Amino acid sequence: QAHVAESGGGEVQVGGSLTLSCVTTETILETYPVGWYRQAPGEQRTLIARISPYGGPDYEDFARGRFTISRDTAKNTVYLQMDDVRTEDTAVYYCNTNPPLPTIWGQGTQVTVSS
Repeated sequence: QAHVAESGGGEVQVGGSLTLSCVTTETILETYPVGWYRQAPGEQRTLIARISPYGGPDYEDFARGRFTISRDTAKNTVYLQMDDVRTEDTAVYYCNTNPPLPTIWGQGTQVTVSS
């Protein structure tokens, strides 16, 4: 059974919005901070934002103001809302714990921003 499953990606135009979903396990959601990461072609995978079991969200500087991370414990799901997207947001988006556990990376979900 997969520990995480990302969905919600697709093609979106510059300035548009998209919401990604990460279904995980109750154990992960209650034990670890969960983060959204992204990897653009030719670049390293980087953290976007994370949300803790008992704390608020934290954002990397580039994501603050355009991205919103949230969670629904009843659905064991962590969301990433992306607003005012830019072409540089094109990447594969992943969720994992933060710091990440190497064994639970999922397939990710592709986001393509077109101008």
